[in-house]
Amino acid sequence: MTDIVVVFHSGYGHTQRVAQAVADGADAQLLAIDADGNLPEGGWELLAAADAIVFGTPTYMGGASWQFKKFADASSKVWFTQGWKDKLFAGFTNSASMSGDKGTTMIGLWTLAMQHGGQWTSMGMMPSNTKAAARDDRNYVGGYGGLLTQSPSDASPAEMSQGDLDTARAFGERIAEVARSRG
Repeated sequence: MTDIVVVFHSGYGHTQRVAQAVADGADAQLLAIDADGNLPEGGWELLAAADAIVFGTPTYMGGASWQFKKFADASSKVWFTQGWKDKLFAGFTNSASMSGDKGTTMIGLWTLAMQHGGQWTSMGMMPSNTKAAARDDRNYVGGYGGLLTQSPSDASPAEMSQGDLDTARAFGERIAEVARSRG
């Protein structure tokens, strides 16, 4: 069995819904970063035991939330001992705008994984980018290096695009498939 952990911060609940959909697809365990940027008791041990780690954060002002950044900075203790070397990694982000500079957040997540000596998992999915595409199609936002989702600033988490949630679940399935293939 492959142990996959989705470690994420969610400010308003949207990123949590995406995290849940990824976890459902990957049969993964959720690990929430709290409002103060901390993991719950046993969180670091859970990540140490994982075969794959999926990072999730909202994009605020062109980057990860400060709570996620606090977690990333705290992971330097793990980096020092190369505790996550050769683990499989993936990532996702949500923002209110269709672009919202999510790309810079994804580069940050990828860089964090690379600094830990990890292997990155791409989307492995074509975007829905034809004239016939609709907002609820899978990968409508068009991510390749990781999952990108969008939630209008005045929408509740319950109003998220079903296409984004379906994409998140499919991404989780891909992560699980890649993790299993690594043995």
